[in-house]
Amino acid sequence: MELHGALNDFKRSQGDPQRFPGERRSTTGLFSGLDERLVHVSRDGSVRDYSYPLSGLTGIERSRFGLERDGDVHWFDSDGTDQRYVGPTAVVETTHTVGESTCVQYDLTIGRLHLTHFALEEGAGAEDVSLHACLGFAPEGRAGRIGQLWHGNAVEIHHDTEHDFLAASAELSVTGQVPERFAELLATEPADFPRSPTDDRYEEARLSPIVLGEVELTESSPDATIVTLLSDGGDRADALERVRTAAAEYADREAILEAGREQARDKLPDPDHDIEGGVADLRALALLRAPTGARMAGPEFDPFYRYSGGYGYTWFRDDAEISRFLLDADRRLGLGLEDWHAKSARFYAETQLSDGTWPHRVWPSNGDLAPGWAHGRVEEGDSEEYQADQTASVAAYLAASLRHVDPTDERVRETLAAALDGLNDSLAADGLPVRVQNAWENMTGRFAHTAATFLEAYAAIARAPVDDALAARALENARSVYESLDDLWLPERGIYAMRTADGDVDDRIDGSTLALVSAHREYDALEDVDDERLDRVVSHVETTLDELYRNPEGPVEGLARFEGDPWRVRDQGAAKIWTVTTAWGANAAITLSELLAAHGRHEEAQAFEERGRTLLALVSPGGALRRSGGYLPEQVFDDGTADSATPLGWPHAIRLATASALDSADSSPLADTETPPQSHE
Repeated sequence: MELHGALNDFKRSQGDPQRFPGERRSTTGLFSGLDERLVHVSRDGSVRDYSYPLSGLTGIERSRFGLERDGDVHWFDSDGTDQRYVGPTAVVETTHTVGESTCVQYDLTIGRLHLTHFALEEGAGAEDVSLHACLGFAPEGRAGRIGQLWHGNAVEIHHDTEHDFLAASAELSVTGQVPERFAELLATEPADFPRSPTDDRYEEARLSPIVLGEVELTESSPDATIVTLLSDGGDRADALERVRTAAAEYADREAILEAGREQARDKLPDPDHDIEGGVADLRALALLRAPTGARMAGPEFDPFYRYSGGYGYTWFRDDAEISRFLLDADRRLGLGLEDWHAKSARFYAETQLSDGTWPHRVWPSNGDLAPGWAHGRVEEGDSEEYQADQTASVAAYLAASLRHVDPTDERVRETLAAALDGLNDSLAADGLPVRVQNAWENMTGRFAHTAATFLEAYAAIARAPVDDALAARALENARSVYESLDDLWLPERGIYAMRTADGDVDDRIDGSTLALVSAHREYDALEDVDDERLDRVVSHVETTLDELYRNPEGPVEGLARFEGDPWRVRDQGAAKIWTVTTAWGANAAITLSELLAAHGRHEEAQAFEERGRTLLALVSPGGALRRSGGYLPEQVFDDGTADSATPLGWPHAIRLATASALDSADSSPLADTETPPQSHE
C-alpha cells in the first residue's frame, strides 16, 4: 500500500468506531487468485492486488470502473450491487445497477494475469456507451519515479524490476492521471479518484502510476475485458504478447467462466464426498497459498504496521497447524491433497535453521526471512524472543506426514531429527519449555500452550517411523512434559495457568491452552492418560469454554482470545470474538469427546460432542461468524462488523478438519453403538 492511499483512507475513516484509519481492509468483497497473484474485488467492483507475499510483485494499488453515457461517467459504487462466487470457482461475479441499466462484472486471476470482464445486460442499450477504467499501479511498492510506456493498444507501467501491463479486448484509448500533490495529501478531505484532468505539465501523465483507459462498447458487442499482467522484467515483447493474447482469448463471458472452471478443477481438490462448506474452506486456503506451498496468514491489511505487525507472511505455527488439519481432513474425506502435503514438508525442510528450529516468519514466495520481532534464534546472543511452539507445530506435522504421507521420505526424517534437537534445547530441566514468546505474540513467559505443543510434538515423533533411538528420546521427553504439566495446575480455578513469569503465576484463561486436548490425545496413543489427568483436562476445557464464551446483544457469539484481551477493541469495552478460538474450541470439544469415549466415559463424551457441534455451527456455512464468500475473518466486533485479516487461513483449516471428524463419526457403523476401546498401536 502506498502512502497516498493510506492517507486518503485515514481521512475517510477517522472517527469510525470500527475502522482503523489507514488500513487496506478486505473484510468485504471477494478474492480471486489460486496461483501466484491474489486480487481483491470490492463490492463496487474496484480491484486491488494483495499479491506481494505470494509473488514479490505489487501490482494494482487502487482502481475504479464506470460507464459513460451521453457524456456523463457513472462510476460504480457499492450501492445496489450483488456479489458472489460463480459455483466452486474463484470467478467473482459483481452485478452493478446504473439507472435502468445492469452491468455484470466477472473477475478471474490466472497465474500473473487478472481478467475483468464487463457485460451490459437489461436496459443497457449500447448506443454511445463506453467503459472507463482507472487503475493506479505501484510497481515495487512505489508511488513515485514511475514511468508509463504506451504501446498502441497496451500500456506498460514500470519502476525498475517490476513492469505491469494493461490491455483490453476492444480498442483502448489511454491517458495518464497525475497522483495527489503535496497540498492535496495534506488537505483535510481525501482527494477524488479519478482526479480531474492534468494541467499543462504534460510530462506528468507519463511519469505517473495511474492510467485512465476508455473502451467504446457497441450495440453488437456490449461487453469488454480489461487485462492486467504483473511482470518482474524479462522480454517486453513477450509480456505484451501475453497480455494482448489474453485480452483476445478471454473477450467474452463464457471464456472467462470456462477458464475459471478449468482452474478450479486443476487447483482445488475434488473430494470423494462433499462436506458442507468444504469448497469454501479449501478455496480460502488456496487463495492464501504461494506456489511454494506455504501460506500467508491472511491478506495484508496493515502494511505500515500501524496497528499490528502485518499479516502477509508465513508463520510456521499457523502454516503447520493448517497442514496438520488438512492432513486430518484429507485422510477422512479423500481430498486429493497429496501435492499440498508434499510441498509443505519440502518448504519446512528448506526453511529450517541450522539449530533445528524455525524462525518467526518468512516470505511465502521464497522462504526468505521476513521482518519480525521474534527472531531470537537468528540473532546472535541469547534471547527469549523466540516462539518455540512454532518449531513444535512443524515437528508434529512432519511426524504425521512421515506416518501418513510418505514413510520413506529421508529428508523429512532428517529434518525431524534436527527438530527434536531444537525442541530439546528449549526444554528446561524441570520438564517444561523455557521462557519464550507466546502464541499470541504479545508476552513472554513459560506457557501452558507451549508445553502442550511440546507434548504433542514429542509424542508424534515417538509414533513416527523413525529410528528406535530417536523415538525413545522423544518418548522420554513426552513423559517429562506430561508429568511437569502438573506444575501449572491451579486447583482453585480448575484450570492450567496461562503462564508463569518471574516466579509469578498468570491465572488468566487462555484460548490457546485448548491445545492441551490434542496433545493428550497424541500422548494417549502411546501411553494411557491417567484418570486424574483426564479429570483435569475436562475441568480445564469446561472452564475455558465457559469463561471465554461471549454472547453480546447483537448478531454474533463465540469465544474471545484470552481473559481481558484488549487488542483492537476500539470503544467496545470488551474483548472481541475471534474465529480462531471459536473453531479451536469446537475442535477441542470434539477431540476431548473422542478421548473420553476411548476411556469409557461416554456420558461426558456426548456432552462435549454437543458443545463442539454448537461452537462449530458458528464458523460453519450460515454461522454467525461467516462472511460473504464463506470467509472467516480473524475477529468480529459485537455488532457483527468483521475486522483484521480476512479471510484468515487458520480457522478455515480447523473448521474443515472438525467438520470432517463429525462427518466421519456420523457415517461410521459404530456411530450409534458404544465406542470400542482406543488402540495404542
